[in-house]
Formats: sequence, structure tokens, C-alpha cells
Amino acid sequence: MRLVVLGCAGSFPSADAAASGYLVQAEAPDVDGADRTWTVLLDLGNGALGPLQRYGDPTALDVIAVSHLHSDHVADLIVLNVLRRYRPQGACDQVPLYGPAGTAERLAVMAGKDPATTVSEQFDVREWAPGVSINVGPFTLEPVEVAHPIPAFGIRVTGPSSLEPGRSVTIAYTGDTDLCDGVAALAAGADLLLAEAAYVEGRDDASRGVHLTGRRAGLVAADGGVGRLVLTHLVDWNDPQVTLAEARNVYAGPIDLAAPGAVYTL
Repeated sequence: MRLVVLGCAGSFPSADAAASGYLVQAEAPDVDGADRTWTVLLDLGNGALGPLQRYGDPTALDVIAVSHLHSDHVADLIVLNVLRRYRPQGACDQVPLYGPAGTAERLAVMAGKDPATTVSEQFDVREWAPGVSINVGPFTLEPVEVAHPIPAFGIRVTGPSSLEPGRSVTIAYTGDTDLCDGVAALAAGADLLLAEAAYVEGRDDASRGVHLTGRRAGLVAADGGVGRLVLTHLVDWNDPQVTLAEARNVYAGPIDLAAPGAVYTL
């Protein structure tokens, strides 16, 4: 299984990175027994459709998993709909899209003159049920409610290891959250924790219930026994080295700053 970073900028695209978007992929048999690449798309924020075309195939997604409905996590789903619906070869088949309650309505509003019925031609929108897992090919996706000003979920993706045949591995994606019971449960035992870290200790202490800092992401990783921590949702006005140092002060395992095009193979 591998994680591909499409975009990792927080709140808005930076000059060098799109907003949040990630692929989780694995090779496994299809129903006919032939191996193929299975693909989960986690979020698709502003600008992330561009790198999706570079690092993946927008017409070959098996499921889309949406953490929450802020634009920096979903805006490019509208133009993904355009790509999939109007391509010269003909419209793609529907892809299942899981998100919080209200996802279909939110996409319809963002689409504007492209009505809800058009968006639903490409996206079979379904609502997360907290604690209820879904299975897609070799993957199990588990949504976990987390703390953010609007309904939000972290997502655990479990699938086959690419490095150790016969072993299952788990990537835990926080979406946007502050410390809470949910994010602790999300991270527990994960092989890789993809954790947002938009805030900075000291400067943002008064704003709780919104985002993690590097330190708080590190604490989640340490308490959860996580194998690797990847810090993402990095806001352009922050110094990423400060965020990295905060995490390193509390978590002794390997830590990376997410970067567009980075690939993590588990």
C-alpha cells in the first residue's frame, strides 16, 4: 500500500502546493482474479486536480473519501466532475463518494449552474456513519468523528502491505481536527499518521477545537504508538521547521513534512 501526496497546503493553496488531496493505492486482484491498482482519493481541495492528473488517473478512482466540507478539502471535486463527465471518450461511471451529512447539497451549491443532478451523475454520494467501516477492493475505510467547527471525520484506511506480503497496514488521516478522543482512536496503532498541523504553539493557543499544532500532532502520534508521522495542512505563513521541531520534541519516531508528489510505501 502506498500514500501519494497531491496537495498539502493548509486553508488555501500555496505558491508551491495545492490544498489537501491524497491517494492511497494498492495492487490486488479484481473480481476476475487479475491484479490491478485500487485507488482511494482522500479529499480534493483547491488546485489538487492538477497533481491528481500527474500522479493518478482521475477516471480510475474506486472511492472518494471526504473528511469535511471546507473548500480547501473539497473544492476541486467540482472540476473533477467536469473532467469525468465531459471527456471526449464519454462520461465515466459513477464513483462512490463518502462524506459528512450534507455533502451532496454542498457540492450542488459549489457547482452553481451545473445542477445537483449533474454532479450526481459522477458521484454516488453517501454519508459516513460514525464507526461503520466500508470495504472497497482490498481496502477497509473507517470514519472517526473528530473536533472541528463543522462536522468532520478522520479516516483510517487499512489494506495490504507492499513491503511484507500477507500483512495489513493502516494509514490514519486526521482531516482537520484538534485534540479529542476521536483523533486518539484514529491514530491508535497506525503504521502512518497523516496529521494536519496548521497551528503553532503559543501564537494560536486561544483557538481551540479547530486545528492541531506540530506538538499536538506529535503527542497524538506518541500516545498512539504510530510508526511514522507525516505533517500536512501546512499553512503558508507558518515556518514548517518550527512545526517539525514542535513534533520532534514529543515524538521520537520518524517524522516528515508532507510535500507534493511524496510517496510513502508501507
